[in-house]
Amino acid sequence: MTSTFRLLRNASPVPYVATRNNLLSMFRSDDKIDQMRAMGSVGTLFAIVNMTSESVSQVDWKLYRKQTDNRRRYAYEGMDARIEVTDHMALRVWNKPNPFMTQQEFIESYEQHRLLTGEAWWLTGRMKSLTFPTELWPARPDRMDVVPDPEKFLSGYTYRNPDGTLTPLDLNEVIQLRTPNPIDPYRGWGAVQSILADLDATRLSAEWNRRFFYNDARPGGIIELPDSIDDGEFQRLKRRWVEQHRGVSNAGRVAILTNGMKWIDANTTQKDMQFVELQGATRENIREAFHFPKPMLGGVDDINRANAEAGEYVFTRWLVQNACERTKQALNNDFLPMFGSAGEGVEFDYVSPVPEDKEACNAEIAAKSAAYVALVNAGADAELVSEYLGIPDLGYEAPPAPVVQAPPVPPVPGEEPDPTARLNGFRKELTR
Repeated sequence: MTSTFRLLRNASPVPYVATRNNLLSMFRSDDKIDQMRAMGSVGTLFAIVNMTSESVSQVDWKLYRKQTDNRRRYAYEGMDARIEVTDHMALRVWNKPNPFMTQQEFIESYEQHRLLTGEAWWLTGRMKSLTFPTELWPARPDRMDVVPDPEKFLSGYTYRNPDGTLTPLDLNEVIQLRTPNPIDPYRGWGAVQSILADLDATRLSAEWNRRFFYNDARPGGIIELPDSIDDGEFQRLKRRWVEQHRGVSNAGRVAILTNGMKWIDANTTQKDMQFVELQGATRENIREAFHFPKPMLGGVDDINRANAEAGEYVFTRWLVQNACERTKQALNNDFLPMFGSAGEGVEFDYVSPVPEDKEACNAEIAAKSAAYVALVNAGADAELVSEYLGIPDLGYEAPPAPVVQAPPVPPVPGEEPDPTARLNGFRKELTR
């Protein structure tokens, strides 16, 4: 059955290459293209997006059957009260989205789009004879457009093919993941949009350095001539200057000027440009925009084991896990309903990528154990207490209450004490 299922479809839902040339599509400009291209031009941005998308793509996913008894279930540590589903049509598609992509590659692709542009798009592939999706494909955000509707909010989508033509898509053919845009409710907003100026500064400073070393694009000074010269003399002077002073091998070479020529220094040094400070500030701005912890970028100037582990926790808790939550919502609310009744009663979930904090776990165990003993000693039912605290029943029983004897009543002043009591008291004194 699995092999038959895999052969249901072998074509992408939209064209990924042009079927004919279109000059308009070649010169089409889009801000989202610039945002995606920035990943390949700034090393810090590449490191953040690459590490985050790779980490998200390596999280383990499972499908569970929902609880139907409508009562709260507590999962003990290391256990899950839900029943895992190991064979389901939706699970097969998610484990192998399409014949040309693994699950890891598919997740990493759309996570790159979401991190860079604030949008990720899934396109579903179907056989004509089937109503449920058999494949999932990522789509570039710059090629996707929404079709707003004044009454229903959204009518559908269009995909701009590489040759400039449009492919209409229905609502059940597209799943969109986006970071909400405060201006446009239909589109997303990524962190790169807030730091485009910093990214451009980093890219241009690197280009300035490259040109400085390889072809000296900016002149280091001006040669002042006492008299005008003709074009032939100018070309000879220019050619001789280039031969003797341009390039890395001729750096620092002494120039000899004749015929009353003067050298006027007009060079801006790399020190004056403060490239080191600029790169450091840009790196911090990029990191802050993504909430990316500094230790995860490999900086070791002020890193120790404690804050390195803290950085790993922050990275997985606030970046990787949040991204998984967004995917989980898309799977359960948009993807599973496409399978009709087969998608009901089940839900996707992921294995938490957050590393275990041993000290916090030990403190939590100690606190829950103390609370368990205190509640049971106070008369609470041990089984209900263990379920409430989320720990196994320890079989603990409250010790029997001690028998407290009332103290003897002292005689009232002015009254004659009981003779029998006095006699018993004398007997006790004699037997001591």
